[in-house]
Amino acid sequence: MINSATDELITIRDWLRWAVSRFNEAGLFFGHGTDNAWDEAVWLVLATLHLPRDTLDPWLDAHLTKTERLALLGNLQQRVVHRLPTAYLVQEAWLGPYRFYVDQRVIVPRSYFAELLENGFAPWIDDPESVGAALDLCTGSGCLAILMAHAFPNADVDAIDISADALVVACRNIADYHLDDRVHAIESDLFAAVKGKRYDLILSNPPYVTAAAMDALPAEYRHEPALALAAGPDGLDVVRRILAQAREHLNPGGLLSIEVGHNQHLVEAAFPDMPMVWLDTEHAEGKVFLVTREDLPAA
Repeated sequence: MINSATDELITIRDWLRWAVSRFNEAGLFFGHGTDNAWDEAVWLVLATLHLPRDTLDPWLDAHLTKTERLALLGNLQQRVVHRLPTAYLVQEAWLGPYRFYVDQRVIVPRSYFAELLENGFAPWIDDPESVGAALDLCTGSGCLAILMAHAFPNADVDAIDISADALVVACRNIADYHLDDRVHAIESDLFAAVKGKRYDLILSNPPYVTAAAMDALPAEYRHEPALALAAGPDGLDVVRRILAQAREHLNPGGLLSIEVGHNQHLVEAAFPDMPMVWLDTEHAEGKVFLVTREDLPAA
């Protein structure tokens, strides 16, 4: 198989066709930056060959060296046989135009907050320049903290995670964007390390996968750290703790927003009396909710 592939697949066009066939044949699951075999193949091939991700046509009929073909075959086999997400294989993930380094110490960045931050969190924040302190709680790779720093130019941003390994990745991304002076990686179990500190905005994409959903995860997701996914029987173990503690860490008029994926009905059942607004994006509804400081319970 190895000799046949590397000898017979010569151009990028050849490798893309072969990759799509193998992905479909293997029944891969897509959800770490693409949703279909073609887009996944394009991403993996171009990234492996260190080619620009936004241009394909000029390279389609380019001949590959033996070394390049071996590298491609290795990544494609890892994707098909071991179900490793492409993001881990090429050590990159994208949120809009922002590229982040990733490896298996963090989950692959994917968040509805990216679209909300692109618009400066309007209309909930009238003036992005008015945000002086912001927090990305459960930061993982640091991606949302970095997007917050770009969205709110005057804000100091704390990036908190309980995982020291994840924060190593976050620090690399923070340094890559030259934001060391504004984005601060902090190892902490939620708010434990920032007692007495208050923010204008707290965003969190916490673990929210239910126990039943964890048992049914596709193989691709099982390569991600379970600590960043699993959140008890109803997926709300971490959300409950955040809601119980957040008020004392928000300035008057401050906002808390939490991403909970498909768990809207579970959140509403667990907190029937809490006024919350569900924030829709162009691509999703009911995945993120917002609560004002004044509507949060006192600690």
